[in-house]
Amino acid sequence: MTAQLVTPVRLRDVSLRNRVVIPPMCQYSARDGMAGDYHLVHYGRFALGGAGLVILEATAVVPEGRITHGDLGIWSDAHGAALARVAGFLKAQGSAAGLQLAHAGRKASMQRPWEGNGPLSGEEIARGESPWPIVAPSPIPLDEGWLTPAELSPADLDALTEAFVAAAQRANAAGFDVIELHAAHGYLLHSFLSPLTNRRDDAFGGDRTGRMRFPLTVARALRAAWPAAKPLFVRVSAVDGLEGGLTLDDTLAFAGELRALGVDMLDCSSGGLAGSATAARIRRDYGFQVGFAEAVRRETGLATMAVGLIVDPRQAAAIVAEGRADLVAVGREALADPNWALRARRALGGADEPGFEAWPQQAGWWLERRERDIARLGPWRAA
Repeated sequence: MTAQLVTPVRLRDVSLRNRVVIPPMCQYSARDGMAGDYHLVHYGRFALGGAGLVILEATAVVPEGRITHGDLGIWSDAHGAALARVAGFLKAQGSAAGLQLAHAGRKASMQRPWEGNGPLSGEEIARGESPWPIVAPSPIPLDEGWLTPAELSPADLDALTEAFVAAAQRANAAGFDVIELHAAHGYLLHSFLSPLTNRRDDAFGGDRTGRMRFPLTVARALRAAWPAAKPLFVRVSAVDGLEGGLTLDDTLAFAGELRALGVDMLDCSSGGLAGSATAARIRRDYGFQVGFAEAVRRETGLATMAVGLIVDPRQAAAIVAEGRADLVAVGREALADPNWALRARRALGGADEPGFEAWPQQAGWWLERRERDIARLGPWRAA
């Protein structure tokens, strides 16, 4: 049973060589939204490292939807062509290629995390990174001193839906196997879902049904535009973790509607409505968000992906073997060890081969010889 993590799985017509996923982790390294050499090398190492699916970071469907000036974009065919290079390499190395489609909403036009994770300051403006007008369901700024977003009109929502559809079509032309709709971490679609950030009194606000209406509209449009043979994921913050905010019951209702629309997988994160995207409002422990994926899978029948401090192959394997989630996302641990999926394959004994046959041939033959030498010499000890 533990080997289930590292054996192939099929989602619609897309085959993954294992259930290990590299989730979107923003790199803030693009210029004018364009993928470059950094992105090719950064994401390529996870494919060489054996991951079943590599999902590229939040990629803005319109320029104003970027979190920072360094975000990837897919609002033009030129952006799609740049991303195609990355998708092609991932697939050539045996990984499926995924792309997260996003709009940052009221959390757009801000600093990169290592610059302060706040509003753009004089330092960024002096180097040519000026703020731009931002939008949201309601004109509620992220905090004091932040930009106040303009409230989106129904016509604006139609235009944004069309932008998501155009982005999905470009992603398909670029060769991506999976797209993930970003509805988490305080960005635009999450801010429609949460009663703390959606104070509208029209059809797109009010009760849970109204707050879900725009995110479901976008998901429905994407499912219609995205090829039927390819999976569609949605990422959610399962709870806000704030008084009066989004609850797990809200997410279960949303998940049920998504399943009815033909969404294939719910990527279950949490928090991020106020503060940074990773500002989870629950206690951080190993696998601290797995319970959300388990609940959605059990209560709605929608397949799920588990995230959140999953670091050990045995931990990840148990999540799948116990039916708590269908896929396991290994993020920061893979940044520390891009070969995590290959190491998991060996550690769990799920591979038929005794050596390094699953590794890229250019590396595997070196490692076979290294292992023989280590076996002969025994563990290294200081003199």
